[in-house]
Amino acid sequence: MEYRVFGKTGVKVSIIGMGTYYDPGWIVLSRLGIRPGYERKLKALRVGLEGGINFIDTAEIYGSEPLVGEAIKGFNREELFIATKVWPTHLRYDAVIKAAKRSLERLGVKYIDLYQIHFPNRRVPITETMRAMEYLVDSGLIRFIGLSNFSLNQIIEAQNALKKYEIVSIQMPYSLMDRRIENDIIPYARKNGMAVIAYYPLGHGKLISRFPRDALEMISRNHGQKTVAQIVLNWIISKQEHVFPIPRASNPDHVGENLGVAGWRLTEDEIKYLESIKFS
Repeated sequence: MEYRVFGKTGVKVSIIGMGTYYDPGWIVLSRLGIRPGYERKLKALRVGLEGGINFIDTAEIYGSEPLVGEAIKGFNREELFIATKVWPTHLRYDAVIKAAKRSLERLGVKYIDLYQIHFPNRRVPITETMRAMEYLVDSGLIRFIGLSNFSLNQIIEAQNALKKYEIVSIQMPYSLMDRRIENDIIPYARKNGMAVIAYYPLGHGKLISRFPRDALEMISRNHGQKTVAQIVLNWIISKQEHVFPIPRASNPDHVGENLGVAGWRLTEDEIKYLESIKFS
């Protein structure tokens, strides 16, 4: 596995992470204590960890924090980068702190590396939320503050609301099929030393099913046998030094396949070729 410094944190994180959003059904059932495919998902996370992935992303709403907590048992906590998120209904000062403590308990850890606001909430002043986030950093309960699903203007507003710390990352959908953030958020993040976490990097699986065979064969001729998932993930890490894709970790075989993203890079010509393909 390869590692890159995550934004301005100084922390080295694997070039790909593991996402733990599964589906709405899992979220609903997990609230009832029912977790379909639990052992398979647990194995998937451990395959990634054993392969050198040290970055796992979850959220209080996902119902997967306990799963992540179980998966990381036996691994060196200090070498892991655990990210979770607070839901927008918990953005009042006291609610943020309570939510973070509940996440810590479910994860079974003493601190969260990256605590992210999952979505903005216009009913709650961002200054109030950020005051709570800074308290959590000061208290040692979280290390870094991140955002998710914020527009560029909302990112700037959130950063201005902080008095002592900086926002280290923004999480957004990004893939060969969805390149909208290249227009504003990716350049802003690069300029300001922020990491970008790319969710849905496989385009909800559509990139796998729609990827042209001739493109697959061409890349494989140039770089050795590659899979479509490896190619579209490598497109992100080859093109963007500060972007970390987090494909979903639910299938041990797929996670093992994703480990093959490391150790090679697409050329500029290959990147341009892939971007010329119409996937829609």
